[in-house]
Amino acid sequence: MHTRPSPHRIRAVRSRTTARLTASLVAAAALLVSACSPEGPSTARGATVDAALAALPRSTPSALTSYYSQRLRWHDCGVPGFQCATMKAPLDYAEPGAGSVRLAVARKKATGKGKPLGSLLVNPGGPGGSAVGYLQEYAGIGYPAKVRARYDMVAVDPRGVARSEPVHCLDGHRMDAYTQTDMTPDDQREQKALVKADREFAESCGAHSAKLLRHVSTVETARDMDILRAVLGDRKLNYVGASYGTFLGATYAGLFPARVGRMVLDGAMDPSLDARRLNLDQTAGFETAFQAFAKDCVRRSDCPLGGKGTTPAQAGDHLRAFFRKLDAHPVPAGDADGRRLGESLATTGVIAAMYDEGSWEQLRAALTSAMRHNDGAGLLALSDSYYERDTSGHYSNLMMANAAVNCLDLPPAFTGPEEAQKALPAFEKASPVFGPGLAWASLNCTYWPVKATGEPHRIEARGAAPILVVGTVRDPATPYRWAQSLARQLSSGRLLTYVGDGHTAYGRGSACIDSAINTYLLRGTPPASGKRCS
Repeated sequence: MHTRPSPHRIRAVRSRTTARLTASLVAAAALLVSACSPEGPSTARGATVDAALAALPRSTPSALTSYYSQRLRWHDCGVPGFQCATMKAPLDYAEPGAGSVRLAVARKKATGKGKPLGSLLVNPGGPGGSAVGYLQEYAGIGYPAKVRARYDMVAVDPRGVARSEPVHCLDGHRMDAYTQTDMTPDDQREQKALVKADREFAESCGAHSAKLLRHVSTVETARDMDILRAVLGDRKLNYVGASYGTFLGATYAGLFPARVGRMVLDGAMDPSLDARRLNLDQTAGFETAFQAFAKDCVRRSDCPLGGKGTTPAQAGDHLRAFFRKLDAHPVPAGDADGRRLGESLATTGVIAAMYDEGSWEQLRAALTSAMRHNDGAGLLALSDSYYERDTSGHYSNLMMANAAVNCLDLPPAFTGPEEAQKALPAFEKASPVFGPGLAWASLNCTYWPVKATGEPHRIEARGAAPILVVGTVRDPATPYRWAQSLARQLSSGRLLTYVGDGHTAYGRGSACIDSAINTYLLRGTPPASGKRCS
């Protein structure tokens, strides 16, 4: 979703608590890749949008034999029930002998009776979300017991992420400054400050992770997943990916269609869109989510955005007025490092709560404290959860890996601030509340030190087994139409729809959704395409 808020970043939902919120946040960021004005196509589309991802040869190249034949040495993770190992993959698949990357892998062995179904690889999205952390904190203990009984639950942190040779950029102090950058510049001076912040972030990543930055693409990570499949002894890959994890899973299917087992893509991305279009669509998605929140909020006595009779548009006006006030006069937040709640951090806090309707009560309380009592602690806590900043001021590498992957996967949304300025009307139309900030946030890849190696493309995965694509109609981070598009692109795609709110659908309280996915994972029988659940 965003990085300050910044585009390009999509995570996925973990569970119903803060753990789920933080996981889902990642997925969303990866997305706000960019957006293109409805008035005309972006230059990035045209020639590339009709291209389809080509499958790799079925035979394993001899230069990769040592990787595919490696043996993992499992050891205790320090987390009861889980084992960990380190897997090697070539840094550059074009030159497999030129060096390798070490990837962190974790698993929890199948726990029940019945015929084992092999491994089930999980990924929570991002890009930048730790799959190992997701496995140990949620999937390995929170997925349905009957699924965990039949599958070895497995995760690998993608290259550049968390435990797998992480990308490094800014330290905690400089990240604090970066996340507080004014994302709605009012004049040339503030525009220059925004551009300077983006340049410094990009230059820092280039200085600290120069070699790795060229090799953290989604295609490379998908190829790493095939090595993992082989060393685990699985003939086919069984996979559940959320948010950006759907792009990763679909990419795997496009490269290795004959090796697709049971694959669930929840909260789907559309690989055929360029960065501008992705960001603009996601901006509209957050507006849809805010409208749903506002309708619910104004019916409650503790809503700080208005009471009964207040329309969602009026509630949005009240929130925008509050953001403008914070832009001029940040409020105290009780932060040990002296941070105050300004417009950027407040906007990120609100956006964070849009991922999960279970966070709406927390958001109402945080807004009430900030708007009525000049206490920004609640919104700052939501913003910190989004950025994965702990109380000691340390950030995970989520946002750094997020930018590294997204900026390599697609050309930047804008070539400079002039294009962002011209796109403002389209973004504001998509979301009066969030549009301006998300338009300027789309500059995040403009100054990246490594040229993008990817481009928009369709993924057909011809010959793959049925792939289950799941979409939520009011998903803020991965708009529903993306799921519709991906299901159409995939030759064996089956669309499962959740008529509800929040980011992703599996494990979020719909017995209908969970039953359909569990049946598919356990029996290999997907629901009829077009099935809808509430």
